[in-house]
Amino acid sequence: MTSDMMTIRQMCDTFDVTPRTLRFYEAKELLFPEREGQKRLFTKRDRARLKLILRGKRFGFSLEEIRQLLDLYHRGDQQKTQITRAYGIARDRLTDMLAQREELDAAIDDLKEQLKWGEKIMSSLNQTPSMAE
Repeated sequence: MTSDMMTIRQMCDTFDVTPRTLRFYEAKELLFPEREGQKRLFTKRDRARLKLILRGKRFGFSLEEIRQLLDLYHRGDQQKTQITRAYGIARDRLTDMLAQREELDAAIDDLKEQLKWGEKIMSSLNQTPSMAE
């Protein structure tokens, strides 16, 4: 094994993923490790692809979007198509994320108001003498 190759354990340790994750990406044809019997050996190319997969997942890209972007790498146009497409997907994803944040901020504000209301009700219930007294 050369220093350019990594075992599945080394990949897991380096990228903080599980062997199952790596096998899943391999089954989805996103990674293409070399085989030595049952042993999977990951190349520099696989490591670069995994970095991009994990980054894409973190940003909320679908696996299909990630696959399409990875497939554009060898198009022969100095990655112009790949970068242009990645930029478009990222711009759309940012728009979606900002809208989600606005919705979440509004929900948080509403919940805070409900908690204030609940505190007032509980406080008034605690101050009201009970009928049994």
